[in-house]
Amino acid sequence: MSRRAYFEEAANAWDERFYTPELAAFLEKLVPEFGLKPGQNILDVGTGTGVLIPFLLRAIGPSGSITAIDCAEKMVQICRTKYSLLRNVTVKLQDVEELDLPSESFDTITCFGLFPHLENKEKALHNMNRLLRSGGKLIISHALSSAEIRVHHRNVSAVAHDMLPEKPEMRRLLERAGFDEICIKDEPRCYLCLSIKPRKSGRRISLQSRETQMRRSL
Repeated sequence: MSRRAYFEEAANAWDERFYTPELAAFLEKLVPEFGLKPGQNILDVGTGTGVLIPFLLRAIGPSGSITAIDCAEKMVQICRTKYSLLRNVTVKLQDVEELDLPSESFDTITCFGLFPHLENKEKALHNMNRLLRSGGKLIISHALSSAEIRVHHRNVSAVAHDMLPEKPEMRRLLERAGFDEICIKDEPRCYLCLSIKPRKSGRRISLQSRETQMRRSL
């Protein structure tokens, strides 16, 4: 079974299997660490059934907007059903590796639970960099550590080889894609990687300062 076919088949039972009270509590704690602001325009890549959307909406408020994309048609259908009444949420069937969206359209891109499953991670990162405005933030996160993901995936043939890169390789991928100020937290039950598309001008937040903030949180 292909990776996409696996997610198509899993879509109908996805929320029942994975959207647990424990995950909701985790996201309640995690999303404030994204540093989102009211009014921001967010791209949620690999949105699945949209589990992250309510937490993003709480952060950006009614003046903000979310474009949620996924390459699995059934996931997109479920997500659209859940959020069809919200005027500031748009759900699209798109593959992050073949994105057809205007450049520099988003303040922040979130990528929760998706990154291990990307076939061409470098291409996806370049695409996401193109879509971010100057100074925009890319947030890659997961409810498991990289080591836990290896164990979690190994018994499912469609995703058995889908892993998060080790920290040095993740940094290299992000830097080659044009990202800066890279901070990675990889701990039991939590993976969080923050990076910035450099501003054309202006003061940068120091890497040391951002890493200190991350150690104090979560």
